[in-house]
Amino acid sequence: MYGNRAPGYVVLGDGTVFRGFGVAASGRVLGEIVFNTSMTGYQEVVSDPSYHGQMVVFTYPLIGNYGTSSKHLESARVYSQAVVMREPVNGAWNRSCTGKWVDWLSSCGVVGVAGVDTRALTRRIREHGAMPACVAAGEDLDPEELVDAARNHPDLRGRDLVTEITCAEPYEWVPEPEDQVLMGHESMTSYGRYFHVVAYDYGIKRSILRLLGRTGCRVTVVPAYWTAEQVLSLDPDGVFLSNGPGDPAAVTYAVENIRGLLGKRPIFGICLGHQLLALALGLNTYKLKFGHRGANHPVRNYVTGRVEITSQNHGFAVEPPDVVKRSVERGAILGPGGVASLTPRDLFLDTDFGPIQITHLNLNDGTVEGLRLLDIPAFSVQYHPEAGPGPHDSWYLFDEFVKLMAQVR
Repeated sequence: MYGNRAPGYVVLGDGTVFRGFGVAASGRVLGEIVFNTSMTGYQEVVSDPSYHGQMVVFTYPLIGNYGTSSKHLESARVYSQAVVMREPVNGAWNRSCTGKWVDWLSSCGVVGVAGVDTRALTRRIREHGAMPACVAAGEDLDPEELVDAARNHPDLRGRDLVTEITCAEPYEWVPEPEDQVLMGHESMTSYGRYFHVVAYDYGIKRSILRLLGRTGCRVTVVPAYWTAEQVLSLDPDGVFLSNGPGDPAAVTYAVENIRGLLGKRPIFGICLGHQLLALALGLNTYKLKFGHRGANHPVRNYVTGRVEITSQNHGFAVEPPDVVKRSVERGAILGPGGVASLTPRDLFLDTDFGPIQITHLNLNDGTVEGLRLLDIPAFSVQYHPEAGPGPHDSWYLFDEFVKLMAQVR
């Protein structure tokens, strides 16, 4: 085992206290506590900007076993407020990952607590929902004070966290050498030849930029608050709406900007971008009890009939149509009359921008995982087709975006 051996605490807003020991940096941090079920990709998880304002519990008991590498980072820093594990490993057992997990967390100043019964902690979150919490490591900590701090920390509902992490100025994305390795030589030969994409930075991941580059796009990343007029002044072939943290309903300026772009350029949204597109169309969003975070979520594509295993990281979702709600309320997901037996004909909705189709549903709980407009070139998915980490079942969506831009051109 590794760590600073100081006492460590995970204190939930409901007063529950889990004791362990400190790893990485000492200190006290607050945020919403959530769990991630991925067995690998721990570096990608903690460096995902969508975790801004949250603290991650890894359900897999052994974390850090293959080491760390800069090529696995989804951003320039760690966004998870803290990391909670059962058993950390500080080795570098993969020749391409020469860094050590605990050492890397320490160098990033991340507070970590290990030795925690993460199965019991995860069950608590599942039963009572994601909630404010305090993770602390160090000497002379008072659990009662930590409980008070957790109880007084604000919920994520109604909070716009995008403004805290979006880029300050627009920039042209240029692949680093490690990006080129991950994208592959073949893809690099087509880089920049075909389409110019303006990507809104609500908390964009490097894996997304790599996949856009791999499909032959030149990408200009712009701040979340850029207006539709500013985006159109760059004359892009398409607009990408990125992932990001917080409550989508609080990011009202983004919703208005998307409305100004609908029908003027092809649009592709992922995760928070999916939720913002839905709000722009007049749909509603809501907070999930404990969210979807992991690399093993089954999603049915109702256009192709195929089931995709997907990587997900979100705590909010789009309000489903009534036919889906009724199936879920009956407890029916896979059986007759359940979500899996719905047909594309069941999943059409009318909006002010014309008809839309719900294209994807989660087979665990029936949540809306994808939508597309029928009269306007725009579509989105709730999950992460770029993986990082996760399966590659849904890489095809980036090709779909390119095809859409080609048709419009």
